[in-house]
Amino acid sequence: MAITESMYRQFEKIGRGLYIAGLQNSHSGNMSVRVGNRMIITRRGSMLGFLEPEDLVEVSIEGDDGMFSIASTETHVHRAIYLETDALAVVHAHLVAATALTLLYDEIIPIDVEGSYHVRHVPVLSFEFGSGSKEMAEEIPKYLKNYPIVMVKGHGAFAAAETLEEAFFYCSSVENSSKIILAILHAGRDPKEFELKYFERW
Repeated sequence: MAITESMYRQFEKIGRGLYIAGLQNSHSGNMSVRVGNRMIITRRGSMLGFLEPEDLVEVSIEGDDGMFSIASTETHVHRAIYLETDALAVVHAHLVAATALTLLYDEIIPIDVEGSYHVRHVPVLSFEFGSGSKEMAEEIPKYLKNYPIVMVKGHGAFAAAETLEEAFFYCSSVENSSKIILAILHAGRDPKEFELKYFERW
């Protein structure tokens, strides 16, 4: 299957958006879309904010093939998500504020209106090896069956959706909510005060 110009432009747009929004550093993160029993995923070491057509790699979701060696180091995590959920797109991003909260909490519960409406609850998963491990591939899909986005402690987010844009939105929403929680903490208040009052009104 040839990687089309329109598919490349989709990756380029979302990759640039993630970088401009500060959700990735120069070389962090990865993205993929599922097409049948194949997926298109970013190349390992690629710069998501400055993607070129050669930064996209096509691999099977059913097993390793010739391109696996140059695909993202977390390709097997994406593969597991596609095999175990209905997702058609996955974004892994190194959110800053949200990752900071993973070092404090076992879950992130947005207290702002938009965040609580769209996401409500973000599980924080902890792994001995928190980057591209077999354990991540085994556990992350279990949570993404019920949540659109999860956080890996000290690492970043995995969002699963129908499109890259939707997955990007979940990452952006959680990061904005996390900034608000950090601002509340900085003001010397407990975010749970606002969380409880807010959910009593639902």
